[in-house]
Amino acid sequence: MSTFTLLGISGSLRQDACNRKLLREAVRLFGESEYTEANLRLPLYDADLEEAEGIPAEVSDLADQIKAADAIVISTPEYNKNLSGVLKNALDWVSRVKGMPWKDKPVVLMAAADGRAGGERAMHSLILCMMPFRAKLVYGPEVFIANCREAFDETGELKDEGAQKFLGMLMKKLRGELEG
Repeated sequence: MSTFTLLGISGSLRQDACNRKLLREAVRLFGESEYTEANLRLPLYDADLEEAEGIPAEVSDLADQIKAADAIVISTPEYNKNLSGVLKNALDWVSRVKGMPWKDKPVVLMAAADGRAGGERAMHSLILCMMPFRAKLVYGPEVFIANCREAFDETGELKDEGAQKFLGMLMKKLRGELEG
């Protein structure tokens, strides 16, 4: 069994966010790996800033992490029926970096939200945002964690066996993609 490098990207900045918990649960179910979680505390995208100062160091670091990872796991909350502004901002900034760090990179998308749909609508906007990057999106089964503040136990594991099963299947599919 190979050790792969996974980069986790949470669309929420909150330290104890459901989406951070979901990323960590995904990594646990993936199995042995080297895991890094991206920092999305980036300046708002501003073409004037880019023209005056170039790509900020934090954005270059994120693009380098994307390029270096064997695979990416993105988990988004749902804000007003879309992905979060934090995640969209990061995607916009990375799109400005030369070298297409996302190209052909295996990427798994998932969502956790307070609502009953678990971020299903946010997923649609995230897929659309990812399309121009030519990443290799690994689909199915879909993982949407509803009422997410109640979904994890005190150790951070998903309480629902069905959700854990689907997440495990998705991460197994990602591992299979990497093992070829």
